[in-house]
Amino acid sequence: MITLRNVQPTDLEQLLVIENEGFSIEEAATKEAFIERIQLIADTFIVAEREGEILGYINGPIIHQPYITDDLFKEINENPKRGGYQSILGLAVSKRARGQGIGKILMEKMEELVEENKREGITLTCKEELVSFYEKLGFVNHDLSESKHGGVSWYNLVKLRADVN
Repeated sequence: MITLRNVQPTDLEQLLVIENEGFSIEEAATKEAFIERIQLIADTFIVAEREGEILGYINGPIIHQPYITDDLFKEINENPKRGGYQSILGLAVSKRARGQGIGKILMEKMEELVEENKREGITLTCKEELVSFYEKLGFVNHDLSESKHGGVSWYNLVKLRADVN
């Protein structure tokens, strides 16, 4: 059975392995970035696990604008209790656990948090090949992002909270 929970400092090493399986060296979050996220935004850093093994994770700080900017990959702040947009800086699933719907489960959990905390919606950037995955989850493609994180092109995808539309 898959369980979801907030990140713990002891998860760091498993998270780094999954991060580096899912992202290039240029795109992947550093160990220091993960430590900062674990310390500052554990309330929006969710881990999926089965029998103590981390299968995947999703994380991101609350921001006040509808699009992610590259500075978020370098420095974040603690989350406000209410409002703002839930950003997704990372969603990754272990190579061994792919194809089991874990990414969708993690995204659904983040949507629950958006509802509970009266956020405006969820914002993320993704590469072109993932746009259709997020569109199937109800996200709207807002075209190319200004982000040049990792030296690649990213697309802005946004999903507003149901009662905000």
